[in-house]
Amino acid sequence: MDTTVTKVPGTTSYIRDTDSHRTAEPTGPHGRIMVFSGSASKELSAQIAHELKVPLGSYERLVFPNENIFIKLKESVRGQDVYLIQSMVTPLHDNIMEMLIMIDALKRDCAGRINVVIPYMSYTRSDKKDQPRVPITARLIANMIEVAGTDRYMTIDLHAGQIQGFFNIPGDALTAFHLLSDYIRDKHIPDLTVASADLGFAKKGRNWAEKLGTPLVIIEKRRLFNTGNAEALTVIGEREHIEGRNVLLVDDEVLTGGTIVKAVEAIRDRGAKDVYLVFTHALLKAQAYDRLRGLGLKEIMTTDTVPLLPDKILPNMTILSVAPLLAEVILRSHQGRSVGELFNE
Repeated sequence: MDTTVTKVPGTTSYIRDTDSHRTAEPTGPHGRIMVFSGSASKELSAQIAHELKVPLGSYERLVFPNENIFIKLKESVRGQDVYLIQSMVTPLHDNIMEMLIMIDALKRDCAGRINVVIPYMSYTRSDKKDQPRVPITARLIANMIEVAGTDRYMTIDLHAGQIQGFFNIPGDALTAFHLLSDYIRDKHIPDLTVASADLGFAKKGRNWAEKLGTPLVIIEKRRLFNTGNAEALTVIGEREHIEGRNVLLVDDEVLTGGTIVKAVEAIRDRGAKDVYLVFTHALLKAQAYDRLRGLGLKEIMTTDTVPLLPDKILPNMTILSVAPLLAEVILRSHQGRSVGELFNE
């Protein structure tokens, strides 16, 4: 499939345009597509609606003095195929609660089908009971989404694939791997090695190396119990795969940047040339910007699953938009067509 990368007007994101079957006001067995945006994903939702050639749904949102959230739909969704787009980002619990309340409003207005699109799902690191007396919060989040009235979910790059099993409703667990790896492949970076930021990402790191045709090394690290900070221990892989070569460091999300700093230090200690960084979810707390700015990375590549303010974008940062991907998956879901064939699966 032929693709080109273009900047989205008025935003900080880039999209990879592809041939598609999108038509204005598409209809299917669940009525017509209606797209609503939660507070956390307004820009991304507007891009998705534009790709689908449908208007964004209208609603009223109020927060009362007691911090209760009130939602009122300003148009009927009865019998329609509704897609609510909301990332679970700061303010996290307000955005989760707003999403659940909006789902309930859609259900009580008799939507034909309610689909929740969660570009970034939070609490996914709490996916197992790995110590006594702790919750499995990812399962709780899945339960709440279902109980609120959701018929189907979509999300991108879950931290752990088994979280799909926490849902008892159908869904699409998507990945930004193809979007990001196609962009990097088209750059034709010479003498490239892929480095997985930790052991937990090693399997996905291998997928990167296989697609780009490069060697793979893995950063082995441990997280200090008292502080939660990451401490890089060693690099697993041949020294010749790093020394004098360009290195692409891959991960799924970056929050504080501590892991990335240690990984870059370990790579450079072994003689790497230019270091590139790619990850899906740019959660990026304040200290992360300072850390990434000081690393001297050749390029930082991420997506807009998490909204970033324009004044927070670093000069060496490229943001690829997931809007075309989500729009195409929404359309295929609406029409009852395969999503897997989009990725030659």
